Amino acid sequence: MTAPLDRPKRKNPLARTRLPLLPPAARSRTAHGLTAAAAEGRFALQVCAECQAVLYPPREACPSCLSARLPFKDVEAGGTVLTETTVHISPEPYFRERPASRIGLVKLDAGPTAVAHLHGDVGVKARVRLELKLDRSGAPVMVALPQEDTPNMADDPALREMTCDPKFRRVLITDGRNALGQAMAKAMVDAGASLVFVGLDNTWKPFAGEDKLKALKGVEFVPLDLTDSNSVTELALQIGARVDIVINTAEHVRAGGMVGGHGLNDARDTMELRYFGLMRLAQAFGPVLRMRGADGVNSAAAFVNLLSVHALANWPAYGVFSAVEAACLSAAQSLRAELRGGGVKVVNAFAGPLETEWYQTLPPPKVAPSALAKAVVDALRKGTEDVFVGDVAQDIRARLAVNPKALERELGE
Repeated sequence: MTAPLDRPKRKNPLARTRLPLLPPAARSRTAHGLTAAAAEGRFALQVCAECQAVLYPPREACPSCLSARLPFKDVEAGGTVLTETTVHISPEPYFRERPASRIGLVKLDAGPTAVAHLHGDVGVKARVRLELKLDRSGAPVMVALPQEDTPNMADDPALREMTCDPKFRRVLITDGRNALGQAMAKAMVDAGASLVFVGLDNTWKPFAGEDKLKALKGVEFVPLDLTDSNSVTELALQIGARVDIVINTAEHVRAGGMVGGHGLNDARDTMELRYFGLMRLAQAFGPVLRMRGADGVNSAAAFVNLLSVHALANWPAYGVFSAVEAACLSAAQSLRAELRGGGVKVVNAFAGPLETEWYQTLPPPKVAPSALAKAVVDALRKGTEDVFVGDVAQDIRARLAVNPKALERELGE
């Protein structure tokens, strides 16, 4: 059984912070089909469109019928471990700094045999479930986990390297005044975070839910105004080296489109808080996060953006808001590439309308802030990059994959 993770000791401030190293990241363009699946927490392999053979590793032509039509599809994730080996010494600096790694051959129920990382609670001949994970370099790897969850399973060192589990980590939540920020703080405390910083602009000003936030163990209020560069920079100087996960919960939702909106003021306010606020966070906290990617058990792990699913497809009723969310998504993709060098994941959580005041007039289905917070915790524990929360987000994602132009017309009706 996996030994429970010990709470990390206080770091010696005089000790050198180890520079982050990455495992080999080279993958073919075809193999990035695995990257797409791993980013969303799916187990997908190539399935020949002609003879239905399931293929692994990815290739350009089916070895059975030579067809080049090999789309990636979700397949059965079960398997049996055939053999195992332990790699004690590796020529790669990344692996040399870590405990010996166990790998093995796994016969998949779907057909092929694959090389996979073995969880510590898995042995030869054991039945396992396979998952695709993104390693520190952002490349897809296969991991064999126990068929049923075991005690302390998430504390396995190799698995924790590929995830962003909040346990014993320190989290910054950028806005504690809104319902989403408060739900996120509670979810992080429940997930085992050792300290949760909750940002507040105008800290003297009371707000609904303040007493409940104060009652949570491990929550600390900090002054933070994302529209003020000095505020963001000063906070980063104070706590930047202590933050392992940043979660941007700032919101500015206003109805209105390009023609029927309310002038440029709402658009400027939304851009100032959402887009430029994200840039301020990235520039103030990003360099420290990137440097702390190898900082022990509670190393820097993730930067989380909470986005409207209409960042992917504009909703004219909230047209300006959707456009700003699209800009935030593009910025997050840039941030993901820049933080990858430190092994830090950028997680985008897409949701439809939330069960909050700003969506009061909209009919269900809507997403409760607590449900979105729970989905973020789950994404961090699994190490996924993109998560779609709620019926609306799932529906738009599916329709966008089938016919983007039809979705554009339907959202505008």
